[in-house]
Amino acid sequence: MDLQIAGKTALVTGASKGIGFAIAEALVNEGVRVVAAARDHAALDAAAARLGAQGAEVVALSADVSDPIEIRRLLDATRERVGQLDILIANAGGPPAGPPSSLDDAAWARAVELTLMSAVRLARAVVPGMRERGWGRIVNVTSLSVKQPIGDLTLSNAMRSAVTAFARTLASEVAAHGVTVNNVAPGYTATERLEQLFADDYAKARLVASIPVKRFAHAHEIAAAALYLCSEQAAYVTGQTLLVDGGMVASTY
Repeated sequence: MDLQIAGKTALVTGASKGIGFAIAEALVNEGVRVVAAARDHAALDAAAARLGAQGAEVVALSADVSDPIEIRRLLDATRERVGQLDILIANAGGPPAGPPSSLDDAAWARAVELTLMSAVRLARAVVPGMRERGWGRIVNVTSLSVKQPIGDLTLSNAMRSAVTAFARTLASEVAAHGVTVNNVAPGYTATERLEQLFADDYAKARLVASIPVKRFAHAHEIAAAALYLCSEQAAYVTGQTLLVDGGMVASTY
């Protein structure tokens, strides 16, 4: 199927590994020019080299999206290198785990900047150009926790839910201008983040047993969902959260 996005330009944050890299790779394979952003300079350069190995146009720009100054620098550099953006994939790393009673104000403030405000600032920056041109796609990478909170991931549960509410509100504002705003909500995915949260093999085995498809997701499966939301075929889909969780969330809504 031709997704009709070849020749578009996308910014993907958190693109050096895991789900972010998989989404950047999927976009590149569709002929999209990709600006890949991440904090780790060396990992980002390696990822960009892999993405560009077959002649794709990839621009690597290091940035910490929890810092508003670095976001401005990232966007300025993006405009200078590639011009306007057609697609934004807002994918920030998850905040640290911890039960509600253990988290102080500083931890909450850091989570707000990393997970919520990065999505808000990036969207706020790209929406004017998208509205002006009458086409745009914004996809936030959230988590199944927006439907079913995960124990001890207090900050992630709260912040990703806030991103979801922000996206739904923004979607209504820009829908008439050809701009869609959606979220892809991954389930448990075989990435470095999963290894950090569940280092114990027994814990991972119990978790797999609780997933109806009896395995963790592959990053490319999450990327496929995000790619659809970026496509021309998804022009009538906005304000939605697409769960890709192997049936984990037992809900009809």
